[in-house]
Amino acid sequence: MPGGRLTQQERQQIALGVADGLAYAEIARRLERPTSTITREVMRNGGPAAYRADLAHRTAERRAHRRRQAAPRAAQAPGAAHGRDPEAVREYEETFTTVLMQSGAPKMMSRVLACLCTSDSGSLTAAELVQRLQVSPASISKAISYLEGQGLVRRERDDRRRERYVVDDDVWYQSMIASARGTLQVAEVARQGVGVLVPGTPAAARLENIARFLDFVSESLTRAADQAREVLHTKPEAPSDGPT
Repeated sequence: MPGGRLTQQERQQIALGVADGLAYAEIARRLERPTSTITREVMRNGGPAAYRADLAHRTAERRAHRRRQAAPRAAQAPGAAHGRDPEAVREYEETFTTVLMQSGAPKMMSRVLACLCTSDSGSLTAAELVQRLQVSPASISKAISYLEGQGLVRRERDDRRRERYVVDDDVWYQSMIASARGTLQVAEVARQGVGVLVPGTPAAARLENIARFLDFVSESLTRAADQAREVLHTKPEAPSDGPT
């Protein structure tokens, strides 16, 4: 598969494929690119409903220009640990950020959460986040306050008394449980409407069906999260010294 950045012609072909309703995998196959490249390209440029090839290409050129200007500072940032490709790590963090944004999280909060999740320690100081994301301390502070309010990160002090921001392994379990509770609340409110709108009427039947559906989804999500919780605490296997 060809490497390097997408060309303007490739972006035009992506736009045509999206407009035709093609799956990302099919567009990737036609361009001989990884599916993840197409997914990232579309999602960080407005999504399938708003993707525009020319605008996406100009945005990519500006992003590349900013990276060249920031190269001396970025050279100090981590990325090559464990033999990783720093450019690939940076691209992946952008993809992760875009997906979090699509789920409803604001951009800076998504960037901070993605950065924490992709760090080996799962925790970073404000100074480390400022260095890695190249933003102001105020932006980090605001993002952490938001994420902490959502229960996605917590604060702790390290042995040097520095405040660190931590994303726990259990955070995704807690997020799923909170989602299930929110769904259950909607179900309860929908069921209350059945009596108000008189049972047996079309509107009451609709709300009853909504309540039954959301009850099932909430219970299934909670049960699945409980059953899979241990997966979040699985430790990586130690690399073998012998031949594979």
